[in-house]
Amino acid sequence: MHKFIRIALIGILFVLLIVVRAYGAQLFYDPFIEYFHDDYLHKAMPAYSMFKLFLNIFLRYFLNTMISLGIIYLAFQKIGLVKFSIKFYAIAFVVLGFAYFVLLKIGMLNGHLFAFYVRRFLIHPVFVLILLPAFYYQKKLVRKSTS
Repeated sequence: MHKFIRIALIGILFVLLIVVRAYGAQLFYDPFIEYFHDDYLHKAMPAYSMFKLFLNIFLRYFLNTMISLGIIYLAFQKIGLVKFSIKFYAIAFVVLGFAYFVLLKIGMLNGHLFAFYVRRFLIHPVFVLILLPAFYYQKKLVRKSTS
């Protein structure tokens, strides 16, 4: 694939991530969006449906993950990196999803900040911003060691 086309497609995928972020409040059920926007330290947790919340968090995470995997593939064109990323995203969802579930069940008794950031990792495409430089750095190291 021509380099210009790859860069254009990566740009389009980043725009899709921005669209998911911009319209996330309208597309996905998440009563904690408004809760964390306001003075959440002095307010009670909002009422929520656990099943509906986790289904929507999963859908948003899955959508962000698919777009992110497309970016990773187009950037490096290596299936091995995509396979690693799939495993990484799956493990991250299980660990973070479980942590968020527990934090909600105990009512965020140990503070709101941890729950806020766990939720942020679940609903925003943060991992692609970590994986892209990591894979690029790894590529540079491999290239440097073979020369």
